[in-house]
Amino acid sequence: MDLKFGTDGIRGPVESKITPEACLKIGHATGIVMKELGWNTVVIGKDTRISGYMLESALQAGFIASGVNVNLLGPLPTPGVAYLTKTLRKKFGVVISASHNDFLDNGIKIFNEDGEKISRDIEKKIEKNISKDLKPVETSQIGKAYRFDESGPRYIEFCKSTVPPGISFSSLRIVIDCANGACYKVSPEIFQELGAEVIEIGTDPDGYNINQDCGSTNPEVVKEAVVKHRADFGISLDGDGDRVILVDREGNILDGDDLLYILAYANPNRTGAWSGVVGTHMSNLGFEKGIQELGYKFIRADVGDKYVTEMLSKKGWMLGGETSGHIICKDLVSTGDGTIAALKVISSLLMLEKNPQEVLSNYKKIPQINKAVLVKNKDIINDKDLQALTKEIELNLTVGRILVRPSGTESKIRIMVESPDEKAAEKFAKDIEKVIRSKA
Repeated sequence: MDLKFGTDGIRGPVESKITPEACLKIGHATGIVMKELGWNTVVIGKDTRISGYMLESALQAGFIASGVNVNLLGPLPTPGVAYLTKTLRKKFGVVISASHNDFLDNGIKIFNEDGEKISRDIEKKIEKNISKDLKPVETSQIGKAYRFDESGPRYIEFCKSTVPPGISFSSLRIVIDCANGACYKVSPEIFQELGAEVIEIGTDPDGYNINQDCGSTNPEVVKEAVVKHRADFGISLDGDGDRVILVDREGNILDGDDLLYILAYANPNRTGAWSGVVGTHMSNLGFEKGIQELGYKFIRADVGDKYVTEMLSKKGWMLGGETSGHIICKDLVSTGDGTIAALKVISSLLMLEKNPQEVLSNYKKIPQINKAVLVKNKDIINDKDLQALTKEIELNLTVGRILVRPSGTESKIRIMVESPDEKAAEKFAKDIEKVIRSKA
C-alpha cells in the first residue's frame, strides 16, 4: 500500500487508496507507535462524507487491535477535534476528512496531545509500521470504544469564549456557508448564540455534496448571498472547517492574506510573541511588505498549515496563516480554525469601528496568477523542460515571484506567478501550464 503522509495527513480516493483495509492498517500502525510514546487513548472525529461511516469503523478496529482505547466524537470540524484532544487530556486525536476535496476522496489527519499535527518523525514511524502484518494484541489487552456525545456543545462554548467581553454580534446579519461539511451544525449555532442573524448555506449534508459548488473554494456563492440579503459579512468555510474566506458587505472577497492583515493591524501589541507573522511561499509580496510596514517581522514557511504552526512554535510567535484561508491564532488554538478566525476578524473590526476596506487600503497586493493542472504523476515537477522554462521566467521577473509545486493533497501541479504586470504574469502562467499539459 502506498500510504504516505502528505502536507495534510494521508489522503486519496476512497475506492483505490483510503479503503477500509488501508484505514485498518493505519489505525493499527498508528496505535503501535502511539503506545510506544505512552499514548493509549485516541479521539476520532470526521466530516460528513458518506465514506466516513465505513472508514471510522475500520480505523476504530485498527486502534482497538493495537490496544488503544477509542472515543468517537462523530461529525466535528478538524479544529474541534484538535481542541478536544487537548482539553479532554486524550493522548492523540484523529480526523477522517479530505478537507476541501470532493466526496470521492477521504483522508486521515493525526494530532498529538497538544492538538498539533504530529511531527514528520512520528509520521515516518507510522509509515514503517503500515507495511507490517497486522497482529492484534493479546485478547486481555484489546482496547475499548466509547461514544462522546458532548463534542459539539463543548466546541461551541469554546468558540464563543474567544469573543472579547463587550463585543456583540446582535446588530449583524451574517451569511455562513458550511460547505455541507463538518461545520454544518456547530458554526451557525455559534454565531446565532452570539446574537447575529444568520443566513445558512451548505448546511444540508447528504454524504455526497460536501464542497460541491460551495465552501471556501467557491466564495462567489457567499458573495452573491451577501449582496442579495444585504448582509454585513459572509463566511465561507471548507469541508472540515479548518479554513475560511470572508466577504464584506460590498461583496469584496477577503482571502487569507487579507484576514491576517486585519488581525495584525488590529493588534496593539507588536512585541515579543506578537512581533512577527508567519506566511507561506504563496503569501502575496504586497502582503509581506504591508505586514513589515506595520512593524512586524515576516517569515515564509512551506505551504501547509502544519508548517505554519511549526514555524510559529520555532519563532515563538502567535499569528500566521495561508492565502487559502488557514489562519492560526496560536493564542487561542493549536491549528487552523475557520470559525475562530472569522470570529476574531469580525470582533477586531467591531473594536476598530472600521470596515474591512478601510483597513486593507493600507496595503496593496501585487497581481498573482494561480493555476492548478491535473496530472497522473506529480514527478512532472522534475521535468527538464519545465525546470528550464521556470528558470527563464525567473530571470524575466525583476519584481515578483514564480512557484511551481506539486499539490500536497491532490493529483495536481500548482502554478503561481506574481508580477506588477498582470498580463505578463498571466502569460508566464499559461506557458508553464502548456508545458505541464504536454508532459501529462
